[in-house]
Amino acid sequence: MSPTLERTDRPFNVSSTSDVRLRHRLKVVEDLWESVLRQECGQQMVDLLHELNPMQAEGGQAPNLKDSPVVRKIEQLDLNDAIRAARGFALYFQLINIVEQHYEQRDQQKANVSNNLTFTEESISRVESPSEEFSELTTGSVQTPERGTFGSLFPQLRQLNVPPNLIQKLLDQLDIRLVFTAHPTEIVRRTIRGKQRRIARVLRQLDRVEDGLHSMGRTSSLEAEALQEQLMEEIRLWWRTDELHQFKPTVLDEVEYTLHYFTEVLFDTLPQLYQRLQRTLKVSFPHIDPPSYNFCKFGSWVGSDRDGNPSVTPRVTWQTACYQRNLVLEKYIHAVDSLSESLSLSLHWSDVLPELLESVEQDRLQMSEVYDRLAIRYRQEPYRLKLAYVQQRLENTRDRNLSLYHSEDWRQQIREVKSLPVYRSGSEFLAELQLIQRNLFETGLQCSELDTLICQVEIYGFNLAHLDIRQESSRHEEALNELTDYLQILPKPYSELTEAERVEWLTQELQTRRPLVPTELPFSPITKETIETFRIVRLLQQEFGTELCQTYIISMSRQASDLLEVLLLAKEAGLYDPATGTGTLQVVPLFETVEDLKRAPSVMKDLFELPLYQVLLTGGYGREDSSDTPLSPSLQEVMLGYSDSNKDSGFLSSNWEIHKAQKALQAVSEPYGVKLRIFHGRGGSVGRGGGPAYEAILAQPGRTIDGRIKITEQGEVLASKYSLPELALYHLETVTSAVIQSSLLGSGFDDIEPWNETMEELAHKSRQHYRSLVYEEPDFIDFFMQVTPIEEISQLQISSRPSRRRQGKKDIGSLRAIPWVFSWTQSRFLLPAWYGVGTALNDFLQEKPEEHLKLLRYFYMKWPFFKMAISKVEMTLAKVDLQIAEHYVRELSHPEDRDRFAVILDRITEEYHRSRELILQITGHTYLLDGDPGLRRSVQLRNSTIIPLGLLQVSLLKRLRQHGKSATPGVIHSRYSKGELLRGALLTLNGIAAGMRNTG
Repeated sequence: MSPTLERTDRPFNVSSTSDVRLRHRLKVVEDLWESVLRQECGQQMVDLLHELNPMQAEGGQAPNLKDSPVVRKIEQLDLNDAIRAARGFALYFQLINIVEQHYEQRDQQKANVSNNLTFTEESISRVESPSEEFSELTTGSVQTPERGTFGSLFPQLRQLNVPPNLIQKLLDQLDIRLVFTAHPTEIVRRTIRGKQRRIARVLRQLDRVEDGLHSMGRTSSLEAEALQEQLMEEIRLWWRTDELHQFKPTVLDEVEYTLHYFTEVLFDTLPQLYQRLQRTLKVSFPHIDPPSYNFCKFGSWVGSDRDGNPSVTPRVTWQTACYQRNLVLEKYIHAVDSLSESLSLSLHWSDVLPELLESVEQDRLQMSEVYDRLAIRYRQEPYRLKLAYVQQRLENTRDRNLSLYHSEDWRQQIREVKSLPVYRSGSEFLAELQLIQRNLFETGLQCSELDTLICQVEIYGFNLAHLDIRQESSRHEEALNELTDYLQILPKPYSELTEAERVEWLTQELQTRRPLVPTELPFSPITKETIETFRIVRLLQQEFGTELCQTYIISMSRQASDLLEVLLLAKEAGLYDPATGTGTLQVVPLFETVEDLKRAPSVMKDLFELPLYQVLLTGGYGREDSSDTPLSPSLQEVMLGYSDSNKDSGFLSSNWEIHKAQKALQAVSEPYGVKLRIFHGRGGSVGRGGGPAYEAILAQPGRTIDGRIKITEQGEVLASKYSLPELALYHLETVTSAVIQSSLLGSGFDDIEPWNETMEELAHKSRQHYRSLVYEEPDFIDFFMQVTPIEEISQLQISSRPSRRRQGKKDIGSLRAIPWVFSWTQSRFLLPAWYGVGTALNDFLQEKPEEHLKLLRYFYMKWPFFKMAISKVEMTLAKVDLQIAEHYVRELSHPEDRDRFAVILDRITEEYHRSRELILQITGHTYLLDGDPGLRRSVQLRNSTIIPLGLLQVSLLKRLRQHGKSATPGVIHSRYSKGELLRGALLTLNGIAAGMRNTG
């Protein structure tokens, strides 16, 4: 198989050593892949894959597939051969991903070294003064720091004369939160991820060996050959491993899978992020203090997100919290053990302050067994003795935590007082480490290993990640309806009250100290579970501290009562005190559909008008200083959903409504003195708000960020951003840089009213055209169900959550956004991420062709929001393959439906060509992605080789769907069971997901 990089509508110029290395490594891995298939399947299979692969026409898309000999060949394949071919292509894609990620990480490491070389006063002055000298500098040994890095940001702020006091103020309040979710788009098994990491490690070793050989003028060595043999062995083991999940994962399986990114990468990466920011800041602004250690924090929905997932129970959430604490405690135990090896200071040669000796004496009284065991060994080494006590206390804490995890009655067990000394919180552990740090400092010493551990404890505490609770708004309404009906305290059912009546009653109940919910719960299982959720949050806060779980997200929020209902249920669990007006749980609305986004400002205004809610935000009655309150003072978090709004309204309309909502929410909150933290519910794909985080953050209205942002990270995004340390560090650095840059250097273009009016018109027309197809075309739902693998996707064992909000309904509204996008990606339409954009742009240009084209080009150059939107559409269009999409329609449509489906396909095809042509006109590009060679290379790397995998999927889907029906010419189905056919189809889903790199 020839390297796919060469198959393109325009040659890709090799302009860097990295590109040459990438091509070389792709060739090496490709040869190993072929050798493995030859050994495992024979030369005939390798020949078959070569025969299926050379299928590409202009633009990287498939040629006309009608009556293609390759299609006929695939239709005639034995099922076993079809499955092996699909596995072969899927393995190839994942190997490409590993190589590409490896070289992305290598480039980032080189860039970081270059940035460190550049961080001198002389180099900064050169960066600030473009000249011929600067031109020579960038082509010489010292390079310009990459855009989006600290090495680029801080010199830029200095060049622009941004006042240091503004930078300091922003850094003091810098608050970046990244939240991991378990949404069902991560299709790769954890077992396979482990093999991928091992292959990446071998590639790094091979690079080092080959670099050494190159410096000596040699081309081979026994060590390099041994490493290539090791690669071959890893690939063979991978080939014999099942790619499909063996069973539907439990929620705790998802917890374990998601949190392994912390153990493998993030635990050590976040301190490096802080150190990198500290070093680069000091060069440009030596008198500005860096932010707190924990300016970047992680949260998680895994094990706490209940929306549509009945498997997330109070016990599961409790076990999740215990699991997280156990993971971080194990990390600390290992770190303290390692630190003890370093801090071997002897009383003969180093002074020790009295407070450390006093602390050791207190520990001796509490842990005499440690003293008896180690006093003689460490009699002259007080730091080691102190750390032995610390380690024992950590181990006691871990053992107690494990008993809480396994206990059937954890409520009772947490009330029991244990005699063994334990740490009740991360702050107690931190105080001991800071004691050691002070003693070292006062005696003229510093220990970087200790500093790193202190940084980790500041960031992770004993909880590792914050847990957000999420539930749909209707669940709280149903619970209160049942509760009030049981108590007979309303003149009519709660569900029949008007919004004004609900707010009035809820406000009254929130101010009374009388309990509303009885201790025993004589209610339906759903209502009992809803009430128990609040009770478990109370227990979590008592055991783990309020910081673990203090956010309750209400999906499908539509009115103020949705938030007050949650606050009332929180009050009944002791999470809100009507006497003081304080609470330990923040209610967070999630506005998802376009209509909800439009209502969001008025909903929040209604809340801010309520005296009770104002008091809650400011920290309670009669409190001038709210700095010591459990919740951040005068801060309201609001979550905006990209997925459902996109499914509801299309890409352009969704993104514009979210953009407008942020500005409107900011305008509403300011008069009340309320600070906002916008929580962006982004997915991995463009159709769910995904795309490069740096550009996305810069495209937000600047004043809405103000140093605070919260973003979901989910599905395949976790693997692409966090599987390798340098990639994770680079991603976190670009996110942080973007937040600082957007907060300090807002463009102001968002406030130009004529531009907003133009964007409003484009969004409206785009929404109209999108909905005319998706919601108003009567044949569209049948088209979607037949020509995409939506039904088969629902049978993938990749998530504990159902794919539909309401089971049994076959409509777009009840379908979750993730399988919606996943299906269109598999069939190469990628429709949610671009449909409607071309018509909106065309209608606008038709009014005044030259003038409006010039205006849109100016938008693209100057307006970050517009450039981000156009760039995302351009990236998506580059991945669309209409020939493959047409093949899905032609082969998977029922014969009686082909004529009516052809009309829909024609509409989609026409809109694609219209969108592509206008995007190229606006960007000034000759080809899609001309402006981003790296991304263009990545897309080119996959587009052609994924074609035969799509053809294999269509063939297997057709056989599966025809199973048991009358024979169809050219279709082999009767020899195999439905289970075998389904397995083959699911394997192709895995392969295409790997090839596309983002799915849902």
